[in-house]
Amino acid sequence: MLRTVFFTLSVLCFAGDSPAEIVSHTDLVFAKVDGQELKLDLLVPKTESPPPLVVWIHGGGWRSGSKKNPRIGELKDHGFAVASISYRFSKTAIFPAQIHDCKAAIRWLRAHAADYGYNADWIGVAGGSAGGHLALMMGVSAGVVELEGKVGTHPDQSSRVQAVIDYYGPSDFVLRGKTQPERAYTNQSGSLALMGGKDGKIDPKMERFASPITYVSKDDAPLLIFHGDADKVVLPDQSKAIHSRYRKVGLNSTLVIQKGVGHGASELFTGKHFETALSFFQKQHQLYLKLRKHGAAEI
Repeated sequence: MLRTVFFTLSVLCFAGDSPAEIVSHTDLVFAKVDGQELKLDLLVPKTESPPPLVVWIHGGGWRSGSKKNPRIGELKDHGFAVASISYRFSKTAIFPAQIHDCKAAIRWLRAHAADYGYNADWIGVAGGSAGGHLALMMGVSAGVVELEGKVGTHPDQSSRVQAVIDYYGPSDFVLRGKTQPERAYTNQSGSLALMGGKDGKIDPKMERFASPITYVSKDDAPLLIFHGDADKVVLPDQSKAIHSRYRKVGLNSTLVIQKGVGHGASELFTGKHFETALSFFQKQHQLYLKLRKHGAAEI
C-alpha cells in the first residue's frame, strides 16, 4: 500500500539555507514481473524549483537487501530528491533481470517526475556492493538492447543516467575469477548465483556479459568510486580496473581509496566522503544544465 508522509527538515538547497518540507512516498510500484511487484521509496524536498533526482541501489549480493534507509539519503537535505529502488534477487531470476529492473525504475521515475515534484531530466545513481555493480552497469549500458529489457510500462522514457557513484562494487567478473576465485566460484558471494553458475563454474560469456567494464565507451556517465583498501569481500582491484578503463577512453572518473576500512564501512558514506559525493553530484548536475543550455546534453 502506498504511504505518503510529510515532514519538515532544514534543507540546504541550491538557492540557500531555508527550511524545506520533505515529502516521503513509500512502496510505489514501478513494475510488475511474473507476479512480483517491484517497488521504490521516494524522498522529495519541496524546493523553489523541482529538485534533481538521485537513485540509490542497495547491496546484498544480488540475493538479499532492502531499499529501506538508503545510505545516501542525506542528499535530501541538500537539494536532491532521493529514490531507493528494489530489484529481483538471483533466486528469482538471474542476470540481466536485475539491470532490467533498475532501468525500468529509471523510466518510471522519468515518466512520473511531474506527479511527485522532482526533475528527472538529469538523474544520478549510486549503489553499494551488488548495488554498486548495478549502478556501474546503469552508467555504461545506455542503449545496449540486451540490457535495456522490457520491464515496466514506459518504454518511451530514457533509462540513461547522467552521473554514477559506485561504492565498492564488482566491475569485472573475469578479473574476479582470477584474483578472488574463492568468492567468484563459490556461494560465499552472490555472483555465482547471479550468473547462473553451477558446480563452481560460470560460462565465460556470462562473466563478460554481466561485467560493467565490458561496456565502457566514450559516451558513458561521469564516475566517482569509493573503496576501502582492507575490503576482502570485493577486492579493490575491481574499482581500480574500471577506473583505469574509464581513464583509458578519456572519461571522467575519480577513485577514492580509503586506508584501513573494509567492505561496507560507514565512513565511506559520512564526513569528508559524503561531502565529496555531494560535491560530485552538484557539479555534474550544474555541468549538465550548462551543456543542455547549449544543446549538448543528452537525456
